[in-house]
Amino acid sequence: MGPLRWLPLLGQLLLLQPPPARPAGPIQVFVVPHSHMDVGWVYTVQESMRAYAANVYTTVVEELTRGRQRRFIAVEQEFFRLWWDGVASEEQKCQVRQLLDEGRLEFVLGGQVMHDEAVTYMDDQILQLTEGHGFLYETFGIRPQFSWHVDPFGASATTPTLFALTGFNAHLISRIDYNLKDAMQEAQGLQFVWRGSPSLSEQQEIFTHVMDRYSYCTPSHIPFSNRSGFYWNGVAVFPEPPPDGMYPNMSEPVTETNIHLYAEALVANVKQRAMWFRTPHVLWPWGCDKQFFNASVQFNNMDPLLDYINDRTAQFGISVQYATLSDYFRALHAFNMTWGIRDHQDFIPYSSEPQQAWTGFYSSRSILKGLARQASAMLHAAESMFTRYMWPAPNGTLDSTWALKQLQELRWAVSEVQHHDAITGTESPKVNNMYVEHLRTGMLGVYKLMASIALDRTPVYRGTDPRPVGYSVSVYNPLAWNITTIITMTVTFPNVSVTDELGHPVSAQIQNSTEDPSAYELLILTTIPGLSYRHYKVRHTHGYQTDTGGMVVPVASTHKFSLKLRKQTSQKGKHLLPVTNDCYTLLFDLDTNLLHSIQERQRNHTVRMTQEFLEYQANGDVKQGPISDNYLFAPNKTAEPAWEAVGMEMVVGTLATDIRQYFYRNVTDQSYIYSIHSRLAHMHPSPAGELLCQRIEQQYRVGPLDLNREAILRTSSDLDSQQVLYSDNNGYQMQRRPYKAFKSNSIARNYYPIVQSAFIEDDKSRLVLLAERAHGISSQQNGQVEVMLHRRLWNNLDWDLKYNLTLNDTSVVHPVLWLLLGPKSVTTALRPRSGLALQHRPVVLFRELADEEAPVQRPHFPPPVILFPKLHLQILSIPGWKYSRKHDQHLRNLQRGHPEKPQANLRRVLLRLQHLYEAGEDPMLSQPVTVDLKVALRGLGSVISLEERSLTGTWDMQMLKRWHWRTKTGHLRGHTTSRPEGFTVTVYPKEIRTFFVHFQR
Repeated sequence: MGPLRWLPLLGQLLLLQPPPARPAGPIQVFVVPHSHMDVGWVYTVQESMRAYAANVYTTVVEELTRGRQRRFIAVEQEFFRLWWDGVASEEQKCQVRQLLDEGRLEFVLGGQVMHDEAVTYMDDQILQLTEGHGFLYETFGIRPQFSWHVDPFGASATTPTLFALTGFNAHLISRIDYNLKDAMQEAQGLQFVWRGSPSLSEQQEIFTHVMDRYSYCTPSHIPFSNRSGFYWNGVAVFPEPPPDGMYPNMSEPVTETNIHLYAEALVANVKQRAMWFRTPHVLWPWGCDKQFFNASVQFNNMDPLLDYINDRTAQFGISVQYATLSDYFRALHAFNMTWGIRDHQDFIPYSSEPQQAWTGFYSSRSILKGLARQASAMLHAAESMFTRYMWPAPNGTLDSTWALKQLQELRWAVSEVQHHDAITGTESPKVNNMYVEHLRTGMLGVYKLMASIALDRTPVYRGTDPRPVGYSVSVYNPLAWNITTIITMTVTFPNVSVTDELGHPVSAQIQNSTEDPSAYELLILTTIPGLSYRHYKVRHTHGYQTDTGGMVVPVASTHKFSLKLRKQTSQKGKHLLPVTNDCYTLLFDLDTNLLHSIQERQRNHTVRMTQEFLEYQANGDVKQGPISDNYLFAPNKTAEPAWEAVGMEMVVGTLATDIRQYFYRNVTDQSYIYSIHSRLAHMHPSPAGELLCQRIEQQYRVGPLDLNREAILRTSSDLDSQQVLYSDNNGYQMQRRPYKAFKSNSIARNYYPIVQSAFIEDDKSRLVLLAERAHGISSQQNGQVEVMLHRRLWNNLDWDLKYNLTLNDTSVVHPVLWLLLGPKSVTTALRPRSGLALQHRPVVLFRELADEEAPVQRPHFPPPVILFPKLHLQILSIPGWKYSRKHDQHLRNLQRGHPEKPQANLRRVLLRLQHLYEAGEDPMLSQPVTVDLKVALRGLGSVISLEERSLTGTWDMQMLKRWHWRTKTGHLRGHTTSRPEGFTVTVYPKEIRTFFVHFQR
């Protein structure tokens, strides 16, 4: 559909050098048959399977067996796995295995889906790749070697690094800014070696091919017919295939009378494209969305056409062949060209035309974005909980087969929603409902699993008719560090006592609920070791003392302030109310009920800062100008304040102070449309409480919005940021985003995704924003940052109406941001760890407590899993894969077949470590870190073997030999990864290392 905007930066200009002369000889054309099969988007997965997807694999397999010259590439695994498990016959399965062995059918990319690159979290990208690759390797013994990322809306610099770590030899993308793609085409700069990580550099570089302006679809216009060309099977029909086999828009069949016209059209297109590349090789994708559901008519028309052209190679100057992606890249690699290098800059944002900035989807369907990340965090916690339960030995009655099934169901759902028309919010309402249903079903199963594990560790009353007196609460820390934080739970009574495992009272506070007037919020201060539990008893008490003499939890006091009008002028800071902990003083202006400034107490440095809600008004009539929709953001003017009055109340307690601001659209409104709930914890900035003290937690309420409104939270400060924003690629690395002035649509084209973190700064302070879901973010003015929190849109564009893609989202959303403020040295250290603390908050599980329950005996605490603060335990899981870790042995097992279905391997533990800091980012934290895994994992048992694997686990790293692509000299080299010495591993800045670990039973 289109490309990206031109970014006049040195790294890109290095690619755009004058084209060299092409070697003489015919152009070699690689016709790559494919079908782009969206896992969702407009139709549900089951609707797509019924209408066309199952027929793609059924007919392609049949047609490939009929012609040895034919080829096909398969991409996403979700549809293929559904076909393989529920449709394919044994004969078809045998044919698939033979086609794969002969290289006529090739899996490229191989993930469960083709994930989005702008708003997805890196851990979830890895998960969905691991899900797909694990299936392919377990089933066929194959490992995809090339990517096919043709449809995500912009390209992240994280992706080339992850694909290199996966073992890919080349990377293929398409959607980049239209201006930039045009410039790269003219300079023959669409192919380069991409070093996506500034820290890993050459170590994890990958050859990258950007598709030309025709993208992944075959050119549909042919001059001799009013039908589309090269699409002989027509367009898929929903809900069922037509019984007569006649589909809409079937291309004119190839005949003796028109074959020369088809040939001339194909040759002309090939020669045009050949001018945009440096070698005499042209990748000619044959296919598009929902194609090859009738592979017979496709190949029966293309076969004679290719033969016709090859019989006239001297006349046409080209030769053509069916090809897989491997065929194309092998020919290109063998040519041994010297390629330019692209640095760690991404291709975000993406614009397809001057007024079509694809930056709206960064914020579309905020509820789905939030749910996807919640499901991801729950899965991450459950994986390590289950692993700790199983090692060093199962310590309960849990059925491990049932447990693994719950994990696998949520793995599938979290993988599915990473699709580039899922978490993006660009799907139809019924498909959105499908994603939500799959996530919630998977989350429910995993919640039951976690409750079974956690409550196995606490005694349960087995008598009859117990009287509930409170709750037994288990709290699990899914991070491999000690964490001090505040957990919040809702209770129905105001008088409570909280005790720990030893019966000691615990710091806590109770206050009125913001959601339910009849309920209360209980805040509990907890310190939990890595991958460990704390257990508490919350008892309903009467009066000020418990039966055992302990004191009840103190009740926070609430102070309400009168409503203030937006146009009411401030007395220039004369009436400021401070809210203080040991790290910050927040000053609120009582003349406006708005934030006035924040003081960093350690340096006694104050930054002026205010926050408010505004709305962009969107045009809904295509006759009146550009429109905003699921994908696009096209504001017709600057944002305007969305409120006329604001109320405020403060809830002051011993543990934390909450500031609640309520924004009313009109002064006379009884209910508010927006709110900010800020929390400042009363915690000392010691190493134990550093992360908690040095953050300002904020939760917002937004909606329901009026139609054609796009809501933002704007934070304005006196930081001299020069309109430079820094935002992350997928929670992995940061990108510098200077404001750029365009002839038109500058607001939208200066929006970027925030997946986990962003910041603005000057020479004194840095303001960091941390997110628990993706949003759009921008810095439209100096010292200012705005986050788009919600969108509700409708337009009369025929295409949007046809597919129900107008985003009439009437929901209320409750996103969370954490704010950090401080000098660069402090925020550099805090940002990555705080971002993970937000993503992976402790899991709170509870059940009713009966008064007859026996007191807890002195609890047994297994050794925690503790890593250095700059190292993150990205995954600790039991995948259950059935394949042998020895490749040759696995292939022999597949050849022999399995008379009985192999059992899941519960002894293989998957471990992944990530260094959180860039090289040179911090004098201490950017140093390599060495960890003895035998010591770190002693709580799971005695480590007896450690094997380093590729990112998705399918390659033994000692056997993986990726292709080397020759590049120009003069560029910095990355460090060399060190192999584990025994059980000791050294992890360098930004490295991600994956291992299989085996423990002694």
